[in-house]
Formats: sequence, C-alpha cells, structure tokens
Amino acid sequence: MTSRVVPPSEDHRTPPVVRTSPEVQLWRFTILVVLLICTVIVRSAIVTRLDGFTIDEPYHIAAGVSYVRYGDFRINPEQPPLVKLWVGAFMPAAFHLESIRPFTDKDDERGFTENAVYFSNDFNAVQRRARFAMWTLNGLLLCLLAFALRRSFGAGVALGTLLILAIDPTVAAHLPVVLMDLPVALLAASAVVLAVRAFRTWAWPDILLCALALGLTLAAKHSAPVFLIFVVVTGTVAALAPPTQHAGGWRALRLSKVAALLAGALAILWGGYFFRYTESRALQEVFNRPLASKIDDVHSRSYRAVLTTMAKTHVVPRAYIWGFADTIRAGLKGRYDLITAFGHPYIGRAPRYFFPAMILLKMPIGSAIVVLIGFFLFFARRLPEEYRGGFAIILAAILLFLLVLVFGKTYAGIRHALPVVVLLYILSGVAVSEALASSSRALRIGVIVVLLAAAASAVPVMRPWEYFNEFLGGTKNAYLYFGDEGVDGGQRGKELADYYHRVLEPAGQLPVVAYSPLNIPDMVARQVDWLGHDLKRDEARLSSPNYTGTILISATFVGPMPLWDAASLRARVPTARFGNLLIYQGPCSCAGVLAGNLYGLSLSKIYAEKPDLQAGQRLLRESVNMDPSAFFVWIELGNISRQLGSREDALRDYSEALRYAPADDPELRRALQEQIQRISTEPLDQIPDLRDPFLE
Repeated sequence: MTSRVVPPSEDHRTPPVVRTSPEVQLWRFTILVVLLICTVIVRSAIVTRLDGFTIDEPYHIAAGVSYVRYGDFRINPEQPPLVKLWVGAFMPAAFHLESIRPFTDKDDERGFTENAVYFSNDFNAVQRRARFAMWTLNGLLLCLLAFALRRSFGAGVALGTLLILAIDPTVAAHLPVVLMDLPVALLAASAVVLAVRAFRTWAWPDILLCALALGLTLAAKHSAPVFLIFVVVTGTVAALAPPTQHAGGWRALRLSKVAALLAGALAILWGGYFFRYTESRALQEVFNRPLASKIDDVHSRSYRAVLTTMAKTHVVPRAYIWGFADTIRAGLKGRYDLITAFGHPYIGRAPRYFFPAMILLKMPIGSAIVVLIGFFLFFARRLPEEYRGGFAIILAAILLFLLVLVFGKTYAGIRHALPVVVLLYILSGVAVSEALASSSRALRIGVIVVLLAAAASAVPVMRPWEYFNEFLGGTKNAYLYFGDEGVDGGQRGKELADYYHRVLEPAGQLPVVAYSPLNIPDMVARQVDWLGHDLKRDEARLSSPNYTGTILISATFVGPMPLWDAASLRARVPTARFGNLLIYQGPCSCAGVLAGNLYGLSLSKIYAEKPDLQAGQRLLRESVNMDPSAFFVWIELGNISRQLGSREDALRDYSEALRYAPADDPELRRALQEQIQRISTEPLDQIPDLRDPFLE
C-alpha cells in the first residue's frame, strides 16, 4: 500500500494531496473497508453475546420509540435524539408504548420507559433489534470515518485506523449498545478530519461534508459543542490566514464559508428535532422538571447566562437546551457518583490525571505503542509535508477535549473519553500506513509485532466492556483499583438470572443483590427474587447489618468506596464470578451493601407515579441506621419530613445532611444552611424541596 504526492506543477487549482496508489483504488478500498467493518461486528457479536442491557438502554429505546411515533421529545432530553431516533425506527410497529403522561421526576420517567421495554414487550426481542440497529449505525459511522480519512489523508491512513479500531475491546463493547458515546466519537473524529480538508481546499463539497458530520455530531451527544467550537475557531483562523496559491480567495468569502458550515450543522441538529423548538406539540413545557429549574441547577453564572440566552433566542430546540443544562451540571459541576480510582474512593471526581491514565489502561498496550510511533513520526517530521498541518489540527482537538475531561467529572470512565481514543487511533493509522510504505524493515516489522500483541491481548477477551490491559494485570483484578461505569455498565443481568435459577432457586436461597439499583426491572422481568423484593416479607431481615447467605454484587461496589463500603467482602475470594458480577456466600457484615439497597428501594416509592412517602421515609431511615454517612439520603429524608409537616424532623434531617456533606462543595453546604434557616422560620408548605444531587 503506497501513496504519492501530486506536486503543485501538475495541478495549480488544488493543494497537494495524497493520492492512493493504483492497487488501492476506490473499489478495492471500499471492499477492504466493508470486510474490516464486518469483521469487527462479527467479533463484537461473539464477545458481547452474554451481555444484557446496560442500565440506560431501555430508557433510550423507549424514548426513541416515543420520538418516532409521537414526535414528542419530552422523555430523556438529557441526550440529543440521533441514536434514539435511529433505534426507535428499528422497533416494530407492534412495540407497545403507553400514551405519554406527565412525569414527576427522572425516576418516574425511567420507570415508564423500563416498564414499556421489560413488561409491555418481549425484552429479549427488543434487545436483539436494538443490537442490530446499533451494529448497523456504528458500522455506517465507521465507514464514514474511513472515507473521511481517505479524502483527507489517503487510503493507507484510513485502513490503518480502521484496523486499530477493529482490535480495540472498548470499541467492540460499545458497538451494539444503545448509548451515544461511540457514535459521537466516530462522528466527531469524522468532523475534525473533514475540517482538515475543508479548510485546506475551501471547496464547497468539503465545507458541506464537514457541516454534515458536525451536525450529526451535535445530534448525537451534548459533548459535541466542544467540537463545534473547535471546528469553527479553526476555520476562522484558517480563513484569516493569508491566501495561498492552493486556497485563494478573499478572507470575507472564506469567513462566509465558515458561517455556512456552522449554519448547516445547526440546521441538521434542528432536523433531528423535526425543526420544532418545543419538545411536544403543545407550547407549554412538559419536561419532568422545568427548564428554568435545570438552568438554576447550574451554579456557574457564566454557564447560566449562556443557557438563558440560548433559551431566549431559540437558537436550538428547547429539549436540546434542557439536556445541555443537565450535561453542564453533571459533567462540569458534577454528579455525586461513588467511584474508585487508583484504589482510592472518591465522590464524583477522581484526580485530574484520571482520564489520561484510564485511556492508557483501557487501550491494549500494543495499540498504545502504535499510537506512540505515530506521535514520533509526527514530531520527528517524518511524515509527508501535506500530513503535518492536518495532524496538528487533530492533535489540537485531542488536547482540547482531554482538557475538558480533565476538568470535568469522572463517573463514566472510558466511555466519556472515546472521542479522544478514536482521534488517537488516527495517529496509529498514520504509523501503520507509513510502516507499510516505508523502506525501513525495522519499522515495518516493529509495527506488525505490536499490532499482533494488541490483537493477542484484546481479541480473545469475553465481556470486553470490562477489559483492562496488562499494566494492572489484566481484567481479573482491575475492579479493586477502578469502579465506574466504564468498568461495569450493568450488563450481567442474563448471567445473574441464570445463576439464580440454576443454583439458588432450587436450594430455596434468597440472595442479597447489589448489582445495580437501576436493574430492578431487569431482575423482575427475569423472574429473580431477592431480599428486599417483597418488603412485607423482608423488612425485618433488612433491618440487621448481619446477613448469612448469598450475595450477588457488582465488582465496582467491592473496591474501596467513600460510603456504603463493602470492606468485609474485599478480602474474600468470590465463590463464583461472571465478569464483574461477583458471588459471595457465607456470613457478612453488610451494612454498606444493605444501606445502598434500601436507598434504591426508597426512590421507587418516592418517585413513583403514585408516591408512597411513608414507605419511602421508612426505607430511608433504615438506610441511615445502616450507614449514616450518605448525605443525600438525609436530604431525601428532609424533603419528606417537610412534605409531611414535621418541622423538627426536617431540621434534624437537613442538619445531618450538612454534617456529612462534602467539605469541598461550598455551594451544596450553603444550600443546606439556607434550607435549615428557612425550615426554622418559614411555613413548611412555602419551602421547596432541596434537590437530591445523587438523583442525577
């Protein structure tokens, strides 16, 4: 596979670009791309065949059906509509979805969508269709990236990049799941790559292709504005640069093309919402919480000003603004997820070096070496001249998004860093292309050896979502050092149910299940019984921290935790293990495990369509009796006490929340202090609830 540069003397109308050699013409390139993509999809189907739904997939699927069927975007506005529309269109006409009703909060909305998937339909058939839909979508997006790379850098780089992506276990894990992380990563990389050519040629076809990719990126996930800003700023700088013989034209004309690119991207985003500002056909808001409340949740004045301006100017649809506010609050201010990083417990945010380290640990070592070779070739100026400017833009995009990650929250682990991973793999594509075209035998053999090492490390791994490379000794013990959504996404429901029906049910054992509080519908649908499923039957056993029996728990809950810690399990060897689902048997001091379960059960009572506040309050009291350190449980208790008219209880509950609230969150502590002051002096029915930050 070789390439040659068309010198300026052969064509003065366009800049020098890489031309594919005769043996890699378009039809051959297309065949190779299709074969590689089919191979990676088949590999993904094999290694993810044991996976059930991740915790968010039913939410996204039912939301997508509502978008397609009713043209109503009120459900799950946290994410833009592209992936949900795609999957919703793949669902059969017989998919049963109740008429959309008002929702009291996110938990109520989740319950509505999960009931639709698990109980109103054949959830196994729904998953099969959803997986086929996502393999199709991500296959097409891989194809888009390959052709974008070919257009900007040549066939060798495109095929090399696709080869590395085909090896990567995190990519294989995400290919079939109804999540936005891989689509936005592939689209963002395509937009940046197409921008390289667009701002080199300033030709309208390149501008329009970049606008298309950028618009689809915006419609995929709310992290996309980072790339929108990057592309527009890069285009503006390029437009103001002095004209060259290959990219001539007035600066005003080039600036107008940047503006057209931005307008085209926004038009595609609007198309994702059917060119309607409102989330439903009604003019009034119908979200589970008002947009004004979502904006108020954002503590930064500058961000609030941006969101308010967006709402006033209607620059994008209202549902997009609602989700963008949620993303800013969760991604920058933060969710209070309990995570383990580098063997230490954190709430919401790990150290700044978390994402660079996570990328290094989740990437096969061989793949990382190929990326480093790509870096070396770039900085050693060993790449053809026409590559350098383009790869400088790609490196700038990597750096920008990595900085956003470093100053954001870390609860989702590697999946939020996928745009960086895909862009880094373009550098590995350069290394592969240059090695195969190089006269250096050492370079060629070296790249082939590390590619084989990467494949040997990654390809045989079942359950690739849980993959860690050999720096931590592989996947086996990584959960002791890291616990986040990139370690376990709740996919082990099938294996959990199989173990229950095969081993526990015949023996009459009722297990404690701490796999995920959001997976209750999954367990009910799979006919699993557990301690806490029937509160009248189980409440007495739940009131004691000492338990003897079987515990089915996510490995992410066994590593060191800032609260609800399962230290008594950490030193024990599991009786059985299915990926990151661990099985323990015998006596256990399970206060932390049971406290988390009780909190999760309480939410299903408090935020139901018909709330049962007394039952929710009782469960919350039992949770803090087990472990009082969960400040957000006290906030929920304070809210219920206020609603039930007990000033004394509300004061005590909010005071306990303040006692345990993180010292490094002055805004939360100030809000609690203000709430305590109001509870002390004002009528209870005139005081709003304090938002439980753990709900988000």
